[in-house]
Amino acid sequence: MDRVILHQRRPADQVGLVAVPATREDHPVETRRTPLHAEHEALGAQFTDFAGWRMPLRYDSELAEHHAVRTSAGLFDLTHMGEIVLSGPEAGRALDHALVGHASAIGVGRARYTMITQADGGVLDDLIVYRTGEQEYLVVANASNAAVVFQALVERAEGFDTSVVDKSVDYALLAVQGPASTAILAGLTTTDLASVKYYASYPTEVAGRPALLARTGYTGEDGFELFLDPADAPAVWQALLEAGREHDLRPAGLGCRDTLRLEAGMPLYGNELSAARTPYHANLGRVVKLDKPEDFVGREALAAVAEQGAEAKLVGLRTTSRRAPRHGYPVLDASGSVVGEVTSGALSPTLGYSVAMAYVPPALAEPGTALAVDIRGRQEPVEVVALPFYKRNS
Repeated sequence: MDRVILHQRRPADQVGLVAVPATREDHPVETRRTPLHAEHEALGAQFTDFAGWRMPLRYDSELAEHHAVRTSAGLFDLTHMGEIVLSGPEAGRALDHALVGHASAIGVGRARYTMITQADGGVLDDLIVYRTGEQEYLVVANASNAAVVFQALVERAEGFDTSVVDKSVDYALLAVQGPASTAILAGLTTTDLASVKYYASYPTEVAGRPALLARTGYTGEDGFELFLDPADAPAVWQALLEAGREHDLRPAGLGCRDTLRLEAGMPLYGNELSAARTPYHANLGRVVKLDKPEDFVGREALAAVAEQGAEAKLVGLRTTSRRAPRHGYPVLDASGSVVGEVTSGALSPTLGYSVAMAYVPPALAEPGTALAVDIRGRQEPVEVVALPFYKRNS
């Protein structure tokens, strides 16, 4: 069932109308499965439990799936993501107050990457906001934070003439990512994909099924995300696999998704982003619109960080070996003192050497700075490099 919250701006002598959301029971929740679970099983997927969902980790080889996305295309099931719809005359203003970005300035049919923060500026989640109508917005949250984001939006929309609806159960989400993604999709939709701009969305049909098609993704490659009715997801999945056969399309799991986003320098909540860090720590101060008309949660704290600077900065690290720094490994300076911590790291399948992201003091964040990472008791030399590690030719 959708969780619905209705808000109306209240006259002084009236009480606003509020519909209470569905409550959670205190007993454990069964792991959820996407509408494509049978398709994944038929393809021999290995599964992992992630944020309450049973998701495909890999189908055959994470390395092969990674290379497919970089050289041809990969097909992902992302139905575990959360979808929240705000609609009404003041939906844009409500989001301007709730988020660090200027949602009301997004054009209809366009999308924007943004964040929702605490009052102290710490990041609750990073989001993509799609403006799907003059008075309607689709907010896509990370699976692990969907409930937190929904509740925060409910609270922050109080006093605005808008409704907040958790529509996660009404969407399946597929992603086709890679240089062949346009060619694969072209035969399945009447939409002119060449005219679909980056961070834009179009209501259309894919394989004869209604879809919201968006040119967005999380791999560093060109690609599309398809918001579908869950009942239509298996047919569209099969149609994409068939259309992608001649283009070497591979189904791809969460394993390669992580190495792809790491190479592209894209942050992951729980690693690079957390309630303990602000967007400025992660070099994402550009998403914070301090000059927008609407006051917003976290504005004062974020303005202070913008003026004074963050005490740590996210950097890229490159090793000279194949030994990969991992999440939580200490970063050391030239004297051997611990000066930071790795947030993500892996052997880069595309580049052939190990890369990582880490937080270090600003004085040590300049590209070319020599540092080290303690990898299971051994100091591995690393060099600070500019992010992203990989950027597609386009």
